[in-house]
Amino acid sequence: MQGRLEGRVAIVTGASQGIGAAISERFAAEGAHVALCARREAPLAELAGVIESRGGSASFVALDVADHERLAAFIRETGAARGRLDVLVNNAPSVSYGAITDMSLEAFRRDFAVNVDATFVATREAFRLMLPVQRGSIVNIASIMGLLASPGMSGYGAAKAALIQFTKYAAMEGARSHVRVNVIAPGVFLASDESSYVTGACLPVDGGRAAELVIPSP
Repeated sequence: MQGRLEGRVAIVTGASQGIGAAISERFAAEGAHVALCARREAPLAELAGVIESRGGSASFVALDVADHERLAAFIRETGAARGRLDVLVNNAPSVSYGAITDMSLEAFRRDFAVNVDATFVATREAFRLMLPVQRGSIVNIASIMGLLASPGMSGYGAAKAALIQFTKYAAMEGARSHVRVNVIAPGVFLASDESSYVTGACLPVDGGRAAELVIPSP
């Protein structure tokens, strides 16, 4: 590792498994203190232990990002405790599956509450810490479902599409203060200074699927 994030503070939501856990481990390996959050405490404690056993620094709080007040407090408290916030990764997902005719409004709204509303809240709080000091990077984790449609994924896909568009607005507002906001679908890292000229971008990581024009057979 090259210490790309040495001395920096990063928050990762949905950090207990999968992409979130992998991001957290890599950030810590690159020198960042990683503040983890997810709904389940046990996996977070295990991940923090792994990071610390490798010489990294981590803290964690168990919370549901759909609890927007608690999420906002977590962002503020992390910034206050560590004296800075350099990176925010909005990764925590909600995936509802089902035909539109069978899906409840509550399930549809849950996908937005987690994938969009929570990202807005976390970004707002991160901006309040980042903009005054003129530095920071926010990485939103979307999905190929936000670019292409698939049966049974209307709530999740629509939420991820909204997240992609929200990222563009946030990038515009952050630009003058040197705060970058990007979205990936779903998975490379854009937090270090090596990507300092990249903001407002959506980078599909899907083996080229989003580039394929599918023409139905006659």
